[in-house]
Amino acid sequence: MTDAPSPTASAPILNPDVVAAPAPRVLLQPKTWRRFAQGAPWAFSNEIQMDNAARKRPPGALARLCLPEGDPIALVQFNPHSLIAAREVTRDPAALEAGAPPADWLEARLERAARLRDRLFDAPYYRLIHAEADGLPGLVVDRFGDLFVVQANTAGMDRLAPRIDSALIDLFGASAILHRFDSPSRAPEGLPQRVDLTRGDLDGPIKLAENGCVFFADPMAGQKTGWFYDHRDNRAFAARLAAGARVLDLYGYAGGFAIPAAKAGAERVVTVDRSAEALALAARAAEANGVADRVETEQADVFQSLERRIAAGERFDLVIADPPAFVKARKDLKQGARAYRKLARLAASTVADGGALLLASCSHLVGEEVFLEECRRGLMEAGRTARILRRAGAGPDHPLHPHLPESGYLKALVFALD
Repeated sequence: MTDAPSPTASAPILNPDVVAAPAPRVLLQPKTWRRFAQGAPWAFSNEIQMDNAARKRPPGALARLCLPEGDPIALVQFNPHSLIAAREVTRDPAALEAGAPPADWLEARLERAARLRDRLFDAPYYRLIHAEADGLPGLVVDRFGDLFVVQANTAGMDRLAPRIDSALIDLFGASAILHRFDSPSRAPEGLPQRVDLTRGDLDGPIKLAENGCVFFADPMAGQKTGWFYDHRDNRAFAARLAAGARVLDLYGYAGGFAIPAAKAGAERVVTVDRSAEALALAARAAEANGVADRVETEQADVFQSLERRIAAGERFDLVIADPPAFVKARKDLKQGARAYRKLARLAASTVADGGALLLASCSHLVGEEVFLEECRRGLMEAGRTARILRRAGAGPDHPLHPHLPESGYLKALVFALD
């Protein structure tokens, strides 16, 4: 499907409670307009002529972003107080002329995203909306059957939250909707953090299906939306290496890597995490999948656990390390890079000869080549030689906008070690 259809003379425009008048014009700077004009979906505050009228725009309100001469090129959600000041909604000429998108633009993009996911997956457990790549800037929606977990990370999407809920009900029959409006990315937008169940009931962990396994997630209190769909394909690949293997799963969370490995025939799986709640979910999943006799949980700091195992001479045929982001701000880049190197060194030291090692990073500030270099150095410090079996990112329900390669935050490397 293409973008939402262009409005005709009789087509309704966006609901009056969202925009009461055609969006005003905001001008790009004379020296910085080309990047946005060539397809980038963002314009930064220093790329925009911030006059008094622009500064007074309500955060998240619509604006027509224009070339320096005044010709509009995109309808955007505009926040004068954010570093990313303008986020593209549409470049449709009719919408630009009207000063508002078609009445069903949001619903049309939700439907388009759902059709794509339904082609990719045989069950409704996936990321339904992945922000700019799905044409809904700053919006994340994870689907767990009839439960939808929503993250509105920008002022524009925060303003549309009631309409998003209504669309999820009308289009997909959502029986429960949870707002996880507690992401750190809301702060630069001037938004408060909150968690609200806006529809239905949610009493404890919920069940989901992935890679032929049953899992349990806690959307209300777990990390992010409660589950990480982005590693779906990496988990499946790791499971292919697990038959007959001794497996060590570091930062195992709720068992996303451990359970498929055990179901694939692993001899023994040890999953390590600091969270007792996450490990309880992993143990519950092991029981539900009939592999509880081969899955062990350990509540511990991963680095300390690795050092103990190295000292004891313990070795595994497959080691998986999927840590939380070590780099959350640019000031942490040097220290975080060292942490990835140390993790690679320690994890590699627990891999048996001929075994495999999966190392991952979700730090978007750490590029793929930087991550590879730190892993390479860690392997060298461990005295291991290696071959790269796989370089991967997130699954296809986490698409990338072609003009935002930096949004490809997830990196996963699989090594065969000698």
